Amino acid sequence: MAVSPPEQKTDAQADQTLDGAVEAVLFSCDRPTSSARLADAIYEAGVADENADIDGAIDRLNEQYEQSGRAFRIEQVPGGIRVMTRPEHAPVLAAFHKNRASSRLSRPALETLAIVAYKQPMTRARLEAIRGVACGEVLKSLLERRLISVVGRAEELGRPMLYGTTKGFLDAFGLASLKDLPKAGELVGPGGAGPFSMEPKPEAVRTGNDDADSSASEDAPEPGEQGADAAEPAG
Repeated sequence: MAVSPPEQKTDAQADQTLDGAVEAVLFSCDRPTSSARLADAIYEAGVADENADIDGAIDRLNEQYEQSGRAFRIEQVPGGIRVMTRPEHAPVLAAFHKNRASSRLSRPALETLAIVAYKQPMTRARLEAIRGVACGEVLKSLLERRLISVVGRAEELGRPMLYGTTKGFLDAFGLASLKDLPKAGELVGPGGAGPFSMEPKPEAVRTGNDDADSSASEDAPEPGEQGADAAEPAG
């Protein structure tokens, strides 16, 4: 009795199998993963050949999510690809996780982080000239959260430290790169009163209520000691 050869999958069936494998792996990951690593696992498992179209699978999955109104989609972020909730669900997620309120950034920290993000690399003196208050404790807090790091020293008197954002910053705000930042002119100032200014204030001072100890950040580590990619990814 002749043995029938194994039934060959149609292109549609092969795509569906690949899509399911990609989705399963991404839902099991708590960190971004690269397309290459994903393709290697799928090939090793015998799900598809070594030339599997991972990007095509992601496009098909995102189209399905869009059509069915799902609350998430697959996004490219620093470090690879991952499943992320859609921005419109941020309020309910914030309400659900309100027990983590203490971990939220204060207004001074957000303002400081925004200035560093748009003007980096920059010194503490320049930052304080823009904000008009001392920023030592705020900088220390952002360094501890690994949202910023020391990226070098300025070629000026005293060789002050230069600050810049990290991969952790990009991941926390769902950005693939700094090019994805909103236009600076779209940012709103405190209390919604006009655009947020990133220009030095006419009479900038180095005192204020933002910092309990404005000298704290001068003890920040040299470049390389504050890992730029060590921050945990945002949930």
